[in-house]
Amino acid sequence: MARQDFLFELGTEELPPRALARLSEDLTRGVVEGLKKQDLAHGGVKSYATPRRLAVLVENLDTVRAGQVNERRGPALSAAFGDDGIPTAAAQGFARSCGVTVDELETLKNERGAWLVYRTRQADVPTATLLPAIIAAALAALPIPKRMRWGSLTEAFVRPVHWVVMLHGDQVVEAGMFGVRAGRETRGHRFHHPGALYLPGPAAYAPLLESSGRVMADFAARREAIRGQVMAAAAEVQGEAVIDDSLLDEVTGMVEWPVAVVGSFDAAYLRVPAEALVSAMKGHQKYFHLVDEEGCLLPRFIAISNIESSAPDLVREGNERVIRPRLADAAFFWEQDRKTPLAQRLEDLKHVVFQKKLGTLWQKTQRVTALAGDIARRLDGSADWAERAAQLSRCDLLTDMVGEFPELQGIMGRYYAAHDGEPAEVAQALDELYMPRFAGDRLPVSVTGQALAIADRLDTLVGIFGIGLTPTGDKDPFALRRAALGLLRILIEQRLDLDLLSLLKEAAASYGDAPRFDQALPGNVFDFMMERLRAYYHDKGIAPDVFTAVLQRRPTVPVDFDDRIRAVETFRGLPEAESLATAHKRISNILRKAPDTVPGEIDTGLLREPEEKALASRIEALSRETAPYLARGDYTCVLTTLAGLREPVDAFFDEVMVMCEDDGLRGNRLALLASLRKMFLQVADLSCLQAVQGS
Repeated sequence: MARQDFLFELGTEELPPRALARLSEDLTRGVVEGLKKQDLAHGGVKSYATPRRLAVLVENLDTVRAGQVNERRGPALSAAFGDDGIPTAAAQGFARSCGVTVDELETLKNERGAWLVYRTRQADVPTATLLPAIIAAALAALPIPKRMRWGSLTEAFVRPVHWVVMLHGDQVVEAGMFGVRAGRETRGHRFHHPGALYLPGPAAYAPLLESSGRVMADFAARREAIRGQVMAAAAEVQGEAVIDDSLLDEVTGMVEWPVAVVGSFDAAYLRVPAEALVSAMKGHQKYFHLVDEEGCLLPRFIAISNIESSAPDLVREGNERVIRPRLADAAFFWEQDRKTPLAQRLEDLKHVVFQKKLGTLWQKTQRVTALAGDIARRLDGSADWAERAAQLSRCDLLTDMVGEFPELQGIMGRYYAAHDGEPAEVAQALDELYMPRFAGDRLPVSVTGQALAIADRLDTLVGIFGIGLTPTGDKDPFALRRAALGLLRILIEQRLDLDLLSLLKEAAASYGDAPRFDQALPGNVFDFMMERLRAYYHDKGIAPDVFTAVLQRRPTVPVDFDDRIRAVETFRGLPEAESLATAHKRISNILRKAPDTVPGEIDTGLLREPEEKALASRIEALSRETAPYLARGDYTCVLTTLAGLREPVDAFFDEVMVMCEDDGLRGNRLALLASLRKMFLQVADLSCLQAVQGS
């Protein structure tokens, strides 16, 4: 079957830079899925995306969709014809229902039998007639929160559309969308080559745009070109560029022909905290900042221009001119904010609503203060420092700097607290309150910071759950999933021996007799957090059944939960694991079906068979041996030691009848199995393991 390349390009007004990569990926995915649904084979697929275009190139796409064969099965041949070969009523009825005679029917034979069958063959369909609908469906499925309309069109898209290219081979696909007919002319750079560019075929698209149109259409290639230019430009001025991936993506979505421009600003601004200057450069102007060998901010920046100017100095001066007032604002805020100590802002939090049903930030602060002090005491830290940090923790939200740069909350609190003469750990805790800010971010290291970060997240989780605003689907306006995961990371990765369920109960109690804050609330929040913990371990490569095995024991201390996870993972690698896990399942099934009156202890006088005597003796010995391991939470040693039960357990099941007729012997053997199961359940429910890797 003949194949030819296919190109689709949608030319638009400037697309949202942060959403550009996602739009491109989803468009390509939609096109590929549409081709698959139509049974159209093809080769490689390439995405292109710039601020003014989304494009997809499909290599070696079928030029026609082969006619499909529909098959309708009728009666078996044995029932379709009599001994004389004459069609039966069943065969004639089937033929009439198909609108044909019996002679026009075909036969289907396989190893299971033979039947009459009616086959219809559809005509081949030119691919070009299917492509417009495939493209339209892919565009309609794009994740665009708000679509806009322009002119008198009823169609809507994220931005107005100016041109459409649709080529299959060297032929234009007849189609129209957004008031534009598809053609074979693309557009170059808005300033370098605003005119049309004739495309002889799909393969010429990217090379022609780059050579003649001054457009780097490949998003990934353009991104790496920007990275290279930024690094080279920084090296020329003896600096190191700090390249944030999210900023790099955003800048890539803003330009079609990137040109790095190095600018500078007055070194006097360096008296302002570096984070504020960086926020001004990154957040407002999308500049990359530079640091020296020691990581200190340099009075330079790198901007990415979308034009190769004949007067680069004017471009540089223009960028320096627009950043100057931003830095001046940051310097002004820095000076003004420090005139009012953080502590003096506390009362003003009474006028800032946290959540209308949960009161003000001042009320939240009072709850967090008590909880943070108690947590600090449990961690052998300073309750006074934790309470002081909690009192100051939200005060920087009222500063001008954080008002202008919300991403600096906590960071500016640290600076202002230090300026006010607060203890260093208290100041540090104001920053650590927000850690981790994102996946993989660093965690609070000071006890005061840990206590504050834990207390604040507990209060938020319990409060929002208490008023019924739990996350649903993709909606999580209070970022409860992130709060839960951050809290769990702090407890586990910082090895904090704290009981999560106990803390949740304490946090719930701080709300008093508020509606819906009942006894079930802490448990509901705990269950929600366990699902976050499931995702946490999934990301770390822990098998789901390992997590379930530990969860069945419902440990409420996350660091203890983690120790059990590691122990079960180690156990799975032992040669004895397969046999013991299978035995555990068998024991669980036996005990589940057994009467409720299983004796609580083993009667050694009722041990008859050598195998049950050997198992009982081994259980007793290992119980004494594992006791000190359990006492110190060394679950790996517990399970490794219990692996020694493999041989006596196997021998027991091979030679001993558990459910025998003698009531006394049966009960005693059930007690023996219950004792064995109890030993394993001290760590995890191994019967949950599905795919143990044994020898």
